[in-house]
Order: sequence, then C-alpha cells, then structure tokens
Amino acid sequence: MISHVFIGITDFHRALGFYSPLMESLDLSLKFCDAEKPWAGWVARHAPRPLFVIGQAFNGEASTPGNGQMIALLAADRKTVRLCHALALENGGVCDGEPGLRPQYHADYYGAYFRDPDGNKICVCCHDADTDAEDEL
Repeated sequence: MISHVFIGITDFHRALGFYSPLMESLDLSLKFCDAEKPWAGWVARHAPRPLFVIGQAFNGEASTPGNGQMIALLAADRKTVRLCHALALENGGVCDGEPGLRPQYHADYYGAYFRDPDGNKICVCCHDADTDAEDEL
C-alpha cells in the first residue's frame, strides 16, 4: 500500500546521525545514502519497499514539519520502543510522549513519541501484548 515515506530535513549529516541508530534498532537496512543530493533511505531486509527516506526538499525551499502529521514506525517489541525513544533523545530528538501503553488506541498499543532535530513528529510503536511484567509498569 505504501511505496515510501519522505521526511524533509535541513541538515543532512545531523539527520543521518539521528536516524541511523533508530533504523538499526528497528532492523532496517540502509539502502542508499548520497550526501551530494542529499538523501538516504532505509528498508526492511526482506523487502524492497516501503522505503523510509530522509532528504532536503526537492523544490529547494526549507523543509518544515506539518501540523497534524506524524510517521509511526513499527517495532518488534516494547523493549525496542523504549530503545528507540532513548536513542532519539540521545541524538538530538525531543520527547513528545514517553514510552507506555496507550489504551485509548487499543489495549496492547505501546508507543513512544518524539520530534527529530527538524521538528518532525515520529512515533515508534508495538501492537502486540507483552508478557514481561516490567513492560506493564
């Protein structure tokens, strides 16, 4: 259904440093990276699409985050959600919602929210029940 998601950034090297550890923790592979364009894209190891792409706006205007827009990345488990949130904050992101259950979405929805250095809102979430008692705190 989705071919790719493109996130506009203003500083390629800063954005690459921010997104690379997140993508690695989500087990996504770097498919391409070209600082001259500048852009980079990640993909699941087993499929050619969808792609998660960062880059400067093609029209040459400043990239700006949209109000009400958010990209949600799927994590394999709640531990990975917490790891991604911590990595985001360590690499220049800003917390926009601590990791935790969000029962208003559904009983097992576990997510964390943050803004990248350009202000784009990102969520990392897991939809599966977790039997680890630590995750239920």
